[in-house]
Amino acid sequence: MKHIFKTVISASISATAVVPAVAMAHTGYETSGLMVGITHPFTGLDHLLAMVAVGLWAAQMGGKATWQLPLAFIVTMAFGAGLSMLGVTVPFVEGGILASVIAAGLLVAFAVRFNILLCTALTAGMAMFHGVAHGAEMPVAASGLSYLSGFLLATLMLHLAGIALIKAGKPAIAAMTARITGAGIAAGGLVLAVI
Repeated sequence: MKHIFKTVISASISATAVVPAVAMAHTGYETSGLMVGITHPFTGLDHLLAMVAVGLWAAQMGGKATWQLPLAFIVTMAFGAGLSMLGVTVPFVEGGILASVIAAGLLVAFAVRFNILLCTALTAGMAMFHGVAHGAEMPVAASGLSYLSGFLLATLMLHLAGIALIKAGKPAIAAMTARITGAGIAAGGLVLAVI
């Protein structure tokens, strides 16, 4: 199992390093969508915290949840972004994002383990708000597909970072680190909610 995560992480890092270079190598192609998409989740603390928390929670649960929760997040986020790009209005986006950060942090801090279907549904619910926000913030001149590809890749990287934090260390230390990180994420969400 560890070698699978090492392979996925290495491939993701390689792709992140190579994709911008490839995109910039040809003049005449729209590149800002991809680059903006890749950087977008890293520039918003709310997005960054939630996406790392999903990876942490998935790894805490283990088994199928390790890949099922991140996959549910990415697919639903893409769907939400698509709705937003088509002009569909979704209410309470900012509140939903902040609630998702706090909830995801608490789920990790308390190492909550619900039925996998419920966990997947919760993860998808959180992702919808993030996806709608990403779609709404797409630059006007950007290619939608390019922008979408960029932020989905960045989201995968953040999920993998959370998973790696749990899987890379000794189980007892990793479990404590995850709980402390989850509490920090929830606290960060509360701070973001009041500022």
